[in-house]
Amino acid sequence: MSLTGTRWAGPRALLVELSDLPSVLAFHSRLLAEPLPGQLDVVAAAATVLVKFGTHAEALAARTAVGHVDLGAVPCDGSRDVTIEVVYDGEDLAEVGMLTGLGSDGVVAAHTGQLWTAAFGGFAPGFTYLLGENHSLDVPRRNSPRTAVPAGSVALGGTFSAVYPRQSPGGWQLIGRTTAVLWDLERESPALVRPGDRVRYVAVREAVALTPAPPAAPTAVREDTGPALVVDSPGLQSLVQDLGRPGLGDLGVSAAGAVDQQSTRQANRLVGNEAGAAVIENALGGLSVRAVGDQVLALAGAAVPLEIRDASGAPARCAAMCAPFALLDGETLSLGEPALGARSYLAVRGGIDVPPVLGSRSSDSMSGIGPAPLSAGTRLPVGRAPLFQMVGAPEESTLRLGGASAELRVTLGPRDDWFDSRALETLTEQDWITSEQSNRIGVRLKPAGNHALERNADRGAGELPSEGTVAGALQVPPTGHPVLFLADHPVTGGYPVIAVVVPEDLPTAAQLPPGHRVRFTIVDPATLEPREPAATGAISEGTQP
Repeated sequence: MSLTGTRWAGPRALLVELSDLPSVLAFHSRLLAEPLPGQLDVVAAAATVLVKFGTHAEALAARTAVGHVDLGAVPCDGSRDVTIEVVYDGEDLAEVGMLTGLGSDGVVAAHTGQLWTAAFGGFAPGFTYLLGENHSLDVPRRNSPRTAVPAGSVALGGTFSAVYPRQSPGGWQLIGRTTAVLWDLERESPALVRPGDRVRYVAVREAVALTPAPPAAPTAVREDTGPALVVDSPGLQSLVQDLGRPGLGDLGVSAAGAVDQQSTRQANRLVGNEAGAAVIENALGGLSVRAVGDQVLALAGAAVPLEIRDASGAPARCAAMCAPFALLDGETLSLGEPALGARSYLAVRGGIDVPPVLGSRSSDSMSGIGPAPLSAGTRLPVGRAPLFQMVGAPEESTLRLGGASAELRVTLGPRDDWFDSRALETLTEQDWITSEQSNRIGVRLKPAGNHALERNADRGAGELPSEGTVAGALQVPPTGHPVLFLADHPVTGGYPVIAVVVPEDLPTAAQLPPGHRVRFTIVDPATLEPREPAATGAISEGTQP
């Protein structure tokens, strides 16, 4: 067992490469038991472990420390034996039988006749990639993914097996179904299978009725008669957000939280809240809320016109961005269309007091965890105002979108070596345009100069084993058009990441409206100073742990 390399995954994360799955599980278990200073999350994958830190300085210090992690004496990590009963009647069972040469009965025998090890999570909460003891069931994914795979489907993809916890799109080969509930927020440990667990599939003959895993249903907003904000119109999209739920990557749960955390902190600071109080995140204006009881509000982020009307609908008072203001009982605040930026953050003194889920009040569009998207009539309870925190004074906007193109700094890697020097020049020497298909998961980018990012010839159309990803990652699918991951990005991904936007520039990325131009500048991950694009994302030999 050994560590074979360490790569930067942005200036606050390291992608540690290991020789085999036992090394991955040993390294992962060690860091769970003995976290490195500043460690926020550790995500195991097929051949790597992604370690995220709170600051750049902590990631720098960890570069050396990861090389001294003892893989020989693995601490007790609470791994369990899990049995999953399966009815083998999947749509692709016969196809898998032909692909493997085993026939349908042989596939069942091979699937149940070996022990599967939970390698890593990702894709969806409770979805765990299981690696078998042999490669007898190594089959390709479907050429055309299904738009909806039923919950409880037992599937094969590449060298892995897994169970779909909820209905979702998917391209794996379906060989059976189970009634096992893979994800349940009512359990102490929501995921039935966690990395390191040992799984045994057992065939059952009777046609059991499939009981889908409870969907990660959006949390219902509590109804009460206390102080509140009532949504008259949510606009295009309005969500409850705080600073997210980091540290749950192994469960397939992204950190989520506000996309522009700088504006969120500013809005909370202006009304005298703690930085992590829940706010309303609104995309592209159109939000309208009515006060139940006198409230103190502040709006930060995208520059939008504000209008306050009294209970009769008549204009009441003026309000300004980035300054606290009163919204009296029965008055309505409306947000117009942004003149600059994409997302606005509305804070109320006391915070939005909806029930937390897994330690956060944030709404995760990827997993469906957290409060439901706001709709007309939604009543948002307001918490008790902090006793010893004063309402703030007006501030300058934190929005930084000036100029024809937004400037975003990136650090190369972890997989820039999948691309040649021409691709790195293409990344930085042309503008990129944000697509209308962008959302909280990621910003889709199109080349302004029609030059896509091409892989090295020796990489071709090869697949990268899934590995952990970070917010700000520029993941490059075969089209060569990168996707810039935002707050609700998948925990793991299988497309190479050519570079990562530095965290300090993510608030700007969060505010990119459709059709806006973006230009990237490469900086050194160790110093954050500009550097030539010829360097790679792997840590150089002289500084490798």
